[in-house]
Order: sequence, then C-alpha cells, then structure tokens
Amino acid sequence: MAKNNKSIYDQVCDLIKKQKLLPMPVQTLNEEAESTRYFGGDLKEFLAAAKALGAKGIFVETLYLEDDEFYYDSGIDDEEYLAMNGCGCNCGCGCCDCECCKNGTCNCGEDCKCGCQDKKAKKSKKKDDDEADGIWLEPEDLDGIDLSLLRPEIAKYSGRIGEACGARLTVPGVDHLEVEIFTEWYDKFAELVDEASEIIELDPNKALADMQAAFQAEEEAIKAAQAKSVKKIAVHPPKAKAKAKK
Repeated sequence: MAKNNKSIYDQVCDLIKKQKLLPMPVQTLNEEAESTRYFGGDLKEFLAAAKALGAKGIFVETLYLEDDEFYYDSGIDDEEYLAMNGCGCNCGCGCCDCECCKNGTCNCGEDCKCGCQDKKAKKSKKKDDDEADGIWLEPEDLDGIDLSLLRPEIAKYSGRIGEACGARLTVPGVDHLEVEIFTEWYDKFAELVDEASEIIELDPNKALADMQAAFQAEEEAIKAAQAKSVKKIAVHPPKAKAKAKK
C-alpha cells in the first residue's frame, strides 16, 4: 500500500471505487456460519476477480491488532487436545464417550469392558518414563506463552494494540471470496510472531528454557534498574551546637 495519511481502510475503499465497485462496511458476526474461499492473489487481482464474478460491491471490514496475538497459539482447541492427550478424569481411560469418564471414576471392577484399566496402566508407565527421561513438551503445551520472550522486538508493538492494521475484503455470494490486506508495520509484526512460533514448534523444550532464561534476565534487569534509581542518602552525625561565648 502507498504511504500516505489515509488509513488502510480508506486506501482500500479508494481502490475499490476506482474499479467502479461499491465498498460496503461490514462486521463479522459469525465466522463459523460463513462459507469462505480465501483468495491467493494480491489486491488488484482480487478486484479483477470480483468484477469477473459480477460483483457490484465488496464488503470491507477493518482489522485491528489484538492483545492475544502476542501469545503463542498452536491452533489446537480444547476438544482436539483432549482427543490427543486424554480427558484427564480420575479413571485415566482417556475416552470421553465411556461411562467411566462421564462419572469420573471406573466402576467396571475386575471385569473391565471399556479397556480403561489397560489405558491407565499405559499412562502410568508413560509417566514413569517421562520422570526418568525428562518431560518432553508438545507445542500445544506452550499455548498462551508470551512470544516476546523469544523475540523481544515483538514487545515494541504493544503500544499499537487496538490500532487498525488491515482490512478484510469479501465478495458476497453463496461462497464468499475473501482476501486480507495489511499495513507494512503489521506484516513485520506478523513475521516476528511466525519466527517465535516456529521456534516453539521445532523444539518446545528448548523454547521454554530460552523463555525462562529471558524472563529471569528481564527480572534481574528490572531489579538492577530499580536499585540504581534509588538515591543513597548519606548519613551524617548531627552538627554540634556552637558554644555560647562567655
């Protein structure tokens, strides 16, 4: 996008108008209810595609930098996590469809039909192995971790939270054709986030160790700065009163 004083929203709308299309401001209400096709080209190609599809207008939605973008997100939701790691109930069977999980305890006794006892034994063995070999983390275990501990430059963008960083354009139809356009500063921010996320995904254990070291170093730096800012007050004995002249 060309550099000027206009917001990215206004710049996009101007380009849409030049193509004799009508920009229509919208807000996303329910993304899950929408059938969306994500466009793979740039803005000019998107506008050409919109005209080819016979669109008379384009929905335009402003995108803002959100605070949760500063923290790692594996993209795995709670249900997926439970499917991979078990439900964590008392019986340890890890199967959320069996009665054991629903009740929180296993009442099968010796005649176990759901197989939860076997699964519990396997989990216990895995726990023992983990304690012997050291815990091995998965990327999803670090969901919510502050990414600026891996890429300190990310913290510089915290002052932009709530600022418009892009626009989402949608060609209305049965299957919505959609593209997202971002500012240059957001592209740089997103690149740093991707770099930090990749570090976690390549080696979660090392990433966590690096984060802990960075956090500790930051804490020590803050304490050192606070100690330096405190002025030392010299203590002097009280001045002796001058003796009265006789």
